[in-house]
Amino acid sequence: MRRISALMTMILLLANTLHADEPVRPRFDLWPDGAPGAKGTAEKDRPSLEAFLPEKPNGCAVVVCPGGGYGHLAVDHEGKQIGEWFNSFGVTAFVLRYRLAPDYQHPAPLNDVQRAIRTVRTRAGEWKLDPQRVGVMGFSAGGHLASTAATHFDAGNPTAADPIDKTGCRPDFAILCYPVITFTQNFMHRGSRNNLLGKEPDPELVKHLSNELQVTSETPPTFLFHTHEDAGVPPQNSAVFYLACVANKVPAELHIYEKGRHGIGLGKDVPGAREWSGRLRTWLEARGYLAGE
Repeated sequence: MRRISALMTMILLLANTLHADEPVRPRFDLWPDGAPGAKGTAEKDRPSLEAFLPEKPNGCAVVVCPGGGYGHLAVDHEGKQIGEWFNSFGVTAFVLRYRLAPDYQHPAPLNDVQRAIRTVRTRAGEWKLDPQRVGVMGFSAGGHLASTAATHFDAGNPTAADPIDKTGCRPDFAILCYPVITFTQNFMHRGSRNNLLGKEPDPELVKHLSNELQVTSETPPTFLFHTHEDAGVPPQNSAVFYLACVANKVPAELHIYEKGRHGIGLGKDVPGAREWSGRLRTWLEARGYLAGE
């Protein structure tokens, strides 16, 4: 027993050494008193934000939704690495841990991302942010959630007791990375749809959350990227959302690169596709979102 205890102590010391240089980032529950519809009090029942705070914030903020088919969250390469990349040029990032199947289906994830946007906007002064430069970003199924936030939003409830609920949840811009978009066409990602809506969903709800059908002139400016080789979520998903933006005169930019599997994150080792982050930064700058840089 003593040998086992000593071994465990060595492992813990090694782990602490490996993470000694890792910054401590604030992480907080979106609903400290419990999320609406929560089925318990475990971590999976408590949607939260992890704040990536740059040394010199330029006022721009992004709520980041990692992917995972609405069944798990890829919080490293579609969360942590993205937050650190944003921090490198002054953008404040908030990685969202939203509720997932099988415990939660629609509307829990949408409630979570809307609450996240409201929270960041309400507390903008605390983080030196411009409440009119708060965007949303998502990867894969997180891209579906981000596109849902960009097409399903409200101005807040002026009679609410909670000041966060009084705040609007329309993102000022959207960034969709190899996103799941459609739930009606044959290039849908059925696993994401099943996890979010169940295997036999109401056809009207399917249309309501097939987000290429929900784009209007009020949809915020949108940046999209995908890869031609993506066999998990075909690039037609990005294409139909982009075309819907064009039809509704929503400013949008789409990049489809030839090489790259699904889920590449920053894609630093993928020729061509690794350029997407630079293209995004240029787009953000051109539209004035990095005004304080």
